Amino acid sequence: MTQTNDKKIALVTGASRGLGAAMAETLGSTGWHVVALGRTMGALEELDDRIKAKGGTATLAAMDITKDDAIRHLCRDIHDRWGHLDLWVHTAIHAPPMSPADHIALKDWDKCTAINIRATGVLIPMIAPLLTAAPSRATALFINDAAARGKFMGAYGASKAAQIALAQAWQLETARIGARVMIEEARPMPTATRARFYPGENRDTLTPCLQEAERLLRALAD
Repeated sequence: MTQTNDKKIALVTGASRGLGAAMAETLGSTGWHVVALGRTMGALEELDDRIKAKGGTATLAAMDITKDDAIRHLCRDIHDRWGHLDLWVHTAIHAPPMSPADHIALKDWDKCTAINIRATGVLIPMIAPLLTAAPSRATALFINDAAARGKFMGAYGASKAAQIALAQAWQLETARIGARVMIEEARPMPTATRARFYPGENRDTLTPCLQEAERLLRALAD
C-alpha cells in the first residue's frame, strides 16, 4: 500500500461518487491518507487524480461492499499496513426506483437490504477493532437523509432507517468507550441519488458536495 508516513488514516465507503467522493477528496487534501472504497475503479482513479492534484494520498479499493470476503481482506490489509483507522465515513447506499409500497420489486428490496442494512451490519464489527486500535479516540460517521422519508420511497426509506437505527445503537453502546459514533443529517446535494427522487429539481439551488463535505468534517472537530 501507499507510504503515508504519520498521516491519519480514513476509510471512506461509497467513495466512487457524490458525497463519498467529496468526503474522500476533502480528507485527502487536508492531510489525511484516504482508503477509498467503491465499486467503480474508473471513478476511484479520477478521485485519486483529484486528491493527488491537491497534494494528498489515497489507496483505492475497488470492490463490492456486499462481498464479505473482500471486506474482510481489506480490513486485514489496513491492519497489516497501519494497525488502525482514525476515521470511518460510511456513505455507501443504494436508492432504488421510486415505487408505491405495494409495487416494490423484490429485486429492489433485496438490493436495498444487502447494501443499506446487511453490509452495514457486516462492516461495523470488522471495522470497530481498527477504530478502537487508534492512538486517540477514532470516529465513525454515518449520514442520515431526510429525503428517505416520504411517499414512494418505501424501500429506500425503510432500509435507510434500519441502517441509522443500527448506527444509533452502536452510538449508545460506545458513548463511554470505543469509537465515537456520529450521525449527521446531510443537506440536499446534486447527487445521482437525489436526482432519482427529484428529477426536475433545479440542481443550482442545492449545496455542492464538496461544500457539504467540508461542513460535515468540521462537525468532527466540535
